[in-house]
Amino acid sequence: MADVLLFHHIQGLTAGVRAFADAVRADGHTVHTPDLFGGRTFASIEEGFGFAQEVGFEELRARGLAVADDLGPDVVHAGMSFGVTIAQRLAQTRPGARGALLLHSCLPVTEVSDAWPAGVPVQVHGMEGDEFFDEDLPAARELAASTPTAELFVYPGEQHLFTDSSLDAHDPGAAALLLERVRAFLASV
Repeated sequence: MADVLLFHHIQGLTAGVRAFADAVRADGHTVHTPDLFGGRTFASIEEGFGFAQEVGFEELRARGLAVADDLGPDVVHAGMSFGVTIAQRLAQTRPGARGALLLHSCLPVTEVSDAWPAGVPVQVHGMEGDEFFDEDLPAARELAASTPTAELFVYPGEQHLFTDSSLDAHDPGAAALLLERVRAFLASV
């Protein structure tokens, strides 16, 4: 079983993020879901973004990195949208990373390090018509092409946080397929 560190998206640690983590836990994995927003959730991406600007993106990322320090190596680093900025950094820079799950976002690898670390498997998931993921799609394709341990899954639709069952953006079909692929990934790492 895998030890997963899942960072929430810009709307906070919502009921939908918790439900996703619980679905992964149901397979016997340990899933840590740190609340970087101190219990606050937001009704919109814009409100969450405003809060993150107020607190400071670097401060929020530092909180995430501190959580990882307490867990040590041999962790699958996972993030949803904003959470990807932390998860991807950890997967690329922490020795012993077991894998990475990048949901709804992907940074250019070179923003973090020179190359994706050899032997660290990664999955990237997003919707093809999502205005936010569309900006990240070139980086996701580049990552997928750069290493045999990377998989890129692009789903039809335009919703950004489609895995979050507590938001209007939720797409049950795409979310179920993504979860099936995540389960296969975690079973293999």
